[in-house]
Amino acid sequence: MTDTGEGVGSAVEHRSGFACFVGRPNAGKSTLTNALVGTKIAITSSKPQTTRHAIRGIVHRPDAQLIIIDTPGLHRPRTLLGQRLNDVVRSTWSEVDVVGFCVPANEKVGPGDRFIANELAKVARHTPVVGIVTKTDLARPDEIAEQLLTLQKVMDFADLVPVSAVDGYQVGTVADVLVGLLPEGPQLYPGGDLTDEPEQTLVAELIREAALEGVRDELPHSIAVTIEEMVPREGRDDLIDIYAHVYVERPSQKGIVLGHRGSRLKQVGASARRHIEALLGSKVYLDLHVKVAKDWQRDPKQLGKLGF
Repeated sequence: MTDTGEGVGSAVEHRSGFACFVGRPNAGKSTLTNALVGTKIAITSSKPQTTRHAIRGIVHRPDAQLIIIDTPGLHRPRTLLGQRLNDVVRSTWSEVDVVGFCVPANEKVGPGDRFIANELAKVARHTPVVGIVTKTDLARPDEIAEQLLTLQKVMDFADLVPVSAVDGYQVGTVADVLVGLLPEGPQLYPGGDLTDEPEQTLVAELIREAALEGVRDELPHSIAVTIEEMVPREGRDDLIDIYAHVYVERPSQKGIVLGHRGSRLKQVGASARRHIEALLGSKVYLDLHVKVAKDWQRDPKQLGKLGF
């Protein structure tokens, strides 16, 4: 029982703990994380495998504090980066109190989902796993019902919930189900915190999200972003200067990101700056440079330098 400051004998139960969402790439995990937290902390994109870090979002309720860890999509890796992303997923779900397994309502349960379910079966012996059917706004009621029945046969879930993060359908129910499986405990983070990610990580992710919009399929995995410097402008308390490098693997990709006479990079900067200003609550000067780091996804040294 937690001391809530209401005097001895008050039996207000407070739960706190960690949940993580897993699923194959593009299963709606980041969008659901953002909907539960109530603000954008994880980047979302129609491109698979855009999440690269385990981002923590914090849901505050009078009865609970739920810390959600949004993980990269689990997949069969083809590069060292892919292996490291899978390692992030496995190390995350081994440390949480409850796992949410996300499967889109509008796509058939396939080999990728069964591969994850087999991995999760080992975890399910000591950690409850909740089946979450995402993107119900893209499916008919009969398709959603069929997906729930199919999932029941895939593995033994602690609970099954259909949800749409886009139109808000059952987002509160997902929170209730996850909170119900947490241990009793005190608040783990201060009341106003929505994430424990360093601001620089979030800023780099917002730049990468803007760079991913509208690019061809072969490019997303080749983009990485580092923040070289992020400082308040001298003599002004309303402006932050941010200097960032956007890394690609080949000179031809540099041309794609830059666009004709740098027009694409300008768009990326304008889009990223809007989101960064909303995140930081301040005006931002954003300086972007595109650099080539040859085949960085396969090079341990360069992966380390780029934060993986």
